[in-house]
Amino acid sequence: MNKRAALLFAALSAASTLALAGCGGSSGSSTSSTPAAAPSSSSSSSSSSSSSGESETLKTTTVAGKTIVVDGDGKTVYFYTRDNAGATKSACTGGCATLWPAVTSDTAPKLQGVTGKIGSITTADGKQQVTINGMPIYYYAKDTAPGQVNGQGVAGVWYVVAPDGSMIQGALAASTSGSSSSPSSSDSSGTSGY
Repeated sequence: MNKRAALLFAALSAASTLALAGCGGSSGSSTSSTPAAAPSSSSSSSSSSSSSGESETLKTTTVAGKTIVVDGDGKTVYFYTRDNAGATKSACTGGCATLWPAVTSDTAPKLQGVTGKIGSITTADGKQQVTINGMPIYYYAKDTAPGQVNGQGVAGVWYVVAPDGSMIQGALAASTSGSSSSPSSSDSSGTSGY
């Protein structure tokens, strides 16, 4: 390989790495295009239930000894550290939003054990993205079963959400199913934006 071809290859590699890092893509970028197709149908089922006027459910489950927030189907939700609490727009757009779909709900979500303040922001396509303590929440397209936490720590910017709306930044072992907690009551206090 001549020197010019080697430099071109290095520049293209660096550009693709920067593009993936911008949206929090994992280091195993070769798998990002194939698995994303299958999970998007499962995440669209969550979106389709919200688009019919139903409200999303947010509840808790335990994974690796930590209590985390999941949706009504047990899918883990995440914070993106490049978002700012209280901002009116998500920092995750374009390809990022494909790999990390927004958690949306037409009305205030039903809460089971989640005590963080619930609100919403409007997505680029006009849907209501759920926020916890002012931070938008997302799914990870590579989480294909309840209780999976494959997005935990991806690119150092994606982390699961604790019931009080704080961010859990420690390592979590992936699980194929979580054990839902059974809270004594639903907490819908502190809801805004709906």
